[in-house]
This record gives sequence, structure tokens and C-alpha cells, in this order.
Amino acid sequence: MKKIILSVFIASAFFQSCTNDDDGNGSNTVTAPSTYEFTRDGNSTVSFSGQTTRIEMGQELIDALKDTSKSEEDLDGMFTNTGDKFADAELNASSKNIRSKTAASADYFSANTTDANAIKADFDTWIKAQVDEVYPNWNVDAVSGTAGKIQESGGGSTRYVNAKGLEYNQAVNKGLIGALMVDQALNNYLSPAVLDAGSNRADNDTGTVAEGKNYTNMEHKWDEAYGYVYGQNANAADPNLDLGADSFLNKYIGRVEGDSDFAGIADDIYQAFKLGRAAIVQKEYSIRDQQAAIIREKISEIIGIRAVYYLQQGKAVLANNKGAAFHDLSEGFGFIYSLQFTRKPNTDEPYFTKSEVDGFINTLTDGNGFWDITEEALDAMSNTISAEFNFTTAQASSAE
Repeated sequence: MKKIILSVFIASAFFQSCTNDDDGNGSNTVTAPSTYEFTRDGNSTVSFSGQTTRIEMGQELIDALKDTSKSEEDLDGMFTNTGDKFADAELNASSKNIRSKTAASADYFSANTTDANAIKADFDTWIKAQVDEVYPNWNVDAVSGTAGKIQESGGGSTRYVNAKGLEYNQAVNKGLIGALMVDQALNNYLSPAVLDAGSNRADNDTGTVAEGKNYTNMEHKWDEAYGYVYGQNANAADPNLDLGADSFLNKYIGRVEGDSDFAGIADDIYQAFKLGRAAIVQKEYSIRDQQAAIIREKISEIIGIRAVYYLQQGKAVLANNKGAAFHDLSEGFGFIYSLQFTRKPNTDEPYFTKSEVDGFINTLTDGNGFWDITEEALDAMSNTISAEFNFTTAQASSAE
């Protein structure tokens, strides 16, 4: 807890309106606005419609994974935006798609197409397996080694799992939080490789806007990172008012914020986004990068906290409520998968490598998977994950 308090203290120091600039311009003041609103000549410069579109596409896809009338072609069409498979005609008409931005960040995957292709293939596999394995057994009772339905105790929700107890829809949903939202925000749009690409810094220094737009390219790249976090909020300028606006990263920022052990983390992320954007406007790039580091640390913590939370929730009911346990472990599976897209601040490394994540996944799916997993194995994974962050397993397991 001392580490958490220290981290919050350091973060809050960055949020102060006065700071020393080390870009060679002397001492300057960066003041963040009260909400995420920035203008030029009286018109907004904030734009992240592409991110909102992809979040909406992701929502339709994860909903469709629970619709047995859908074919593999239907689901693949939503992942790639081909064949007019969305119910929303505007999404079908969009030039955007999910798959091309999955595991596609400049920092992690531009020079690592092997892993990028393998990760995209995981999503392809989960989508296909939902149709091939789970849909045909929709009305069959799941048992070890057989896909089907399993109801939570006490007349609770019915879950639809593969032969190992995994809900593929949860793997896709929570996996996209990391592979799309986190990777694009932390490792792409907040990266100096993207923010400062080409003439971006020179253009931002002179206030040269992108062709036909009211924003500079650097402003827009920062906003695109913001959009992957807040693109569905009713009031995106003040998103803490309605956290949980989507089924992806925004939802779980809200969930973690609701735990007293982590209260304030949502505002830490929001304040860093605001101050970093204000620093771009005021051409204070070292301050911009300080705020990016805060965002990377805090959003990465969200992924780690939820991975541990779901492992511990699954462990708590594993012996007497397989339906609830498998649902929690399926969500944990997706958050563990997302750990490889996290980012240690001031480094080029995730908190856990793909190889380490693959090891966790192998532990969860070995043999008959969730049917065979032990409480000891879940504790060992939880403690390994917690040890890399500034929280304990006990703190993470008490979240809502």
C-alpha cells in the first residue's frame, strides 16, 4: 500500500499546473482545462471517431458470439468488416475494422509481424471454435471434455463453454481489451514514434494543422489514444461521470475505481490525459511524455488487477459452483491474455511477455482445463502477476 500511495503522490505532482520544462525553453506553465475540451479559433480540435467506431464494432461482435444463428462468415465479417455483417449500416459503410488494429502498435508489432500474426490468428481461432464447438452443443450439458451449457448455482446465469470450460466469447471480449484498446493507446498513439512521426513536432510547434482539419497531427494522435478509453462515454469531455460506458476498457476502469484499495485511479488516468494534451498545445513535450508514462502505468494496472481478481473469484467457488467459476476464469483468461500488451512506464516492455502469458494460458488449459485447474495453481498465477505491480493479490481480489 505504501507503494500505491507513493505512486499516487508522484502522479499528483505531475498534475500541478506549474512545472519545469526541459525542452530547452526555460520554465513554463502547463495548465490543464477542467474537462477534456480543446479548441482552435473557437472550434473543437478533439476528434476520435475512428476509435468510437471500432468500440461499436467490438460490441456487436461480442454480442453476436452468443447468437447461434450466426455463421463463422458472419462473425469473421464483423471482425474484418467485410460482407455487411453488422446490424448497424453505418458500421458496414465504415472503412474501419477491428482485425487490422489488433496487435498492430508501432512500438510492439511494427517489427514483430510473427507475434502480430499469431495474436490475430488466436482471435480467428476463438471465433471459429465458438461456431464449430460451442454452437452445436448449445443445449447439451457441459462435462469435462465436452462442450455445452453450464448453469451457475441457485438458478443463476447459464454459460456456454468449450470442452475445457472456457467461454470463447469472454476470451474475445477481454482479449480485445488488451490487443486492441490497450495496445493501440499505450503502445501506438502515446508513443513518441507516432506522436513525433515525420514533421509532427515541427508542425505542432508552428500550429500547422492536418489538411482539411482543425487539429495538428500530434493533437489528433493523442486524442485517438483517449478515444480507445473514452470513445463511448456520453460526455467524453468529462468521462468519469459515466464510467462503464462500453464492454471494454472503460467498463473495467470503473470497476477498479469502485474498489477502495484503488479509488482515484480513474481520475489519475483522466487527469494525465488532460495534462498531456494541454502540454501538446503548449509545446511542452517532456511533460507530454511524463503524462503518457502515468497513463501506461495506471491502465496496465487495470489489466493486472482484473486478471488477479477473476482468478481469485474463480478459485473461491471452484469446488461448489462450476458455472460461476468457469465464467470468472474465462474473464481471467482474457485479462491474462491482455497482459502482454501492457507497458511498464519509461520502458519498451510489457509487464509480462508473450512467452510468459502463453505459459499462464497453458496452465489454465492443460488437460481438461478449468475442470482440472487447482486452487493452488490459481493462487500461484495470481501472486506472480501481483508481484509485478504495486498491489497485492488480497487487494485485487476485493474489487467489484
